[in-house]
Amino acid sequence: MEEPGRSLSRFVAALYFSAEKHKDQRRKNEQRTPYINHPVELAYILAEKCGVFDADVLAAAVLHDTLEDTDAQPEDIEKNFGSRVLTLVLEVTDDKRLVSKERKLKQLEKASTLSHEARMIRIADKISNVSDLISSPPAGWNRKRKLDYVNWTADVVKKVKGTHPLLEKLYWETYKEAVLKI
Repeated sequence: MEEPGRSLSRFVAALYFSAEKHKDQRRKNEQRTPYINHPVELAYILAEKCGVFDADVLAAAVLHDTLEDTDAQPEDIEKNFGSRVLTLVLEVTDDKRLVSKERKLKQLEKASTLSHEARMIRIADKISNVSDLISSPPAGWNRKRKLDYVNWTADVVKKVKGTHPLLEKLYWETYKEAVLKI
């Protein structure tokens, strides 16, 4: 069994790596918030709100968008954080060569085949994205587009039902708030 300090150190290193890779990126909302807030929020949702303390899962959560949105390579993740973290990151990485509609379809198709840990990351990602849509939606998104997105996230979460009761409860609370407010 790994000593707790080593796993905490690996998580902090993943957080730093993600911050460095995303340092010049901004969310698409009107406030143009720093992108790193999103992966940090995933770790917060998992650990603080839902009691997930697996350092590899938390590391993968903060790294979940690095392969698709930065110049990070799979070798970088494996070398620095190990094969388990890489496997989790790869499971939740979208193929950016596909258009948005195809990526969304692939996420739906693949959702039920994800590992338990990747499913938790996926749900936390949907919670974060829907929360952002409520508080600071992307510039230019009309109500229909927002609702379409929220309903798509619900379809994804339905595919992974039974993964983690607290995460799922938090997602559905966030979903209901979004439907009421947008």
